[in-house]
Amino acid sequence: MTPFDLKTVRDKLSSYFDITPFLIPQSDAEAAIREGVSFRGTNILILIVAIFIASLGLNVNSTAVIIGAMLISPLMGPIIGIGLAVGVHDFELMKRSFRNLMMATMFSVATSCIYFLISPVEEGHSELLARTSPTIYDVFIGFFGGAAGIIAIGSRSKGNVIPGVAIATALMPPLCTVGYGLATFQMTYFFGALYLFFINSVFIACATTLGVKLMKYQVKDFSNPQRARRVRNTVYTIAVLTMIPACYLTYRMYEQNTFNANCNRFVDDMFDFEGTQVLHSSAVMKGKQKSLTVSLVGKILPQDSLTLALTDRLADYHLAGTRLRIIQGDSPDRGFDATQATSTMLRDMYQVTQSTINSQRETIDSLRAVNAFANENDTIAARITPEIKVLFPEIKDIAVTRAIVSNVESRRLDTLNVALVSYSQQMSRARIQKFKEYLEARLEKPDITIVDASIR
Repeated sequence: MTPFDLKTVRDKLSSYFDITPFLIPQSDAEAAIREGVSFRGTNILILIVAIFIASLGLNVNSTAVIIGAMLISPLMGPIIGIGLAVGVHDFELMKRSFRNLMMATMFSVATSCIYFLISPVEEGHSELLARTSPTIYDVFIGFFGGAAGIIAIGSRSKGNVIPGVAIATALMPPLCTVGYGLATFQMTYFFGALYLFFINSVFIACATTLGVKLMKYQVKDFSNPQRARRVRNTVYTIAVLTMIPACYLTYRMYEQNTFNANCNRFVDDMFDFEGTQVLHSSAVMKGKQKSLTVSLVGKILPQDSLTLALTDRLADYHLAGTRLRIIQGDSPDRGFDATQATSTMLRDMYQVTQSTINSQRETIDSLRAVNAFANENDTIAARITPEIKVLFPEIKDIAVTRAIVSNVESRRLDTLNVALVSYSQQMSRARIQKFKEYLEARLEKPDITIVDASIR
């Protein structure tokens, strides 16, 4: 491809990403952002109402109600205002945006706290729990949501971007969860949700700053470039420091998911026993302490030997160091301390006795089957004697049995069906063959060997 062709392709691709013809004037975009920064009058009332709606949605675990509250909320205004202020060096706007964001945050937390103090429902639902363990993915959501927001604000065609950003970045539910944690004195909820709100705010502001630079907005204050540089460095430092805990939580989440997947593979592969099934398995990882508990139902298995054998196989599934606990169907958990030694001994004795009984029962069933087969062979000749008397009167006595034969050379064992016959008078070879066919058809046994047992 020639240099001219490369330039043409590059220019063609660049035309697709050229946003200049689609942007509104900087003054119009700034006016819209500055208007959303203020939290007075109707804005603050709408915020309080939106917080009540989001709290109700979290209380009843309704995703639809929470989405509605996010669409109503005006919280994104001061956050985007901070990003714009950093980008254009408008430090008065930055102070006003920070002040309004703090006021909005305090009003939101206070409103949700009051709601959950008077709410009869105190149990946390999944929509609440989902906002207490932020990860690096929440960083990306906040950043790309903020990027979409500033591009939409600066664009002539808004479309459905702003409502979508409000839903995706989810600023309201974390603040409601902060109020819930404060009202119920559950600090895990309080700090986890507050950190998520902080992540969203910081990276929406960072994306707004980068968007302002991308759209080449004119800087307001040229008089103090050192101050502007210091502010930018502070913002970027805060962004990096904000990411560090999220990266660590993401790593912990990855470790937990990998551990759970390895445990599931181990249980699927190793706990495949006839007459015994896995009722439940639970994998727990707390720091460096890992445990896998498996509950079994069905036939009782030898507990100690089974645990010892399977523990040796844990390393094959990257589970070395994991404590394996096996709970047999109707037997209680064995994880007791020394004060329960007597109970543990009784349980072990019960399991050994139960295992012995099961083994003896299997032996008895096997012997019964052998005995039934022997009885059938003992009586089979007597059952067909009346027929033989009519069809083959030359036969005096008959005994039908099964013999195990061994090949002398190969020592290979085989089964042989034998009919011992004594005659009152000699039978021809054709007559003996016909009698052989009769026995095979009547007794449903293949290849019966007829042996002459007459006394010579």
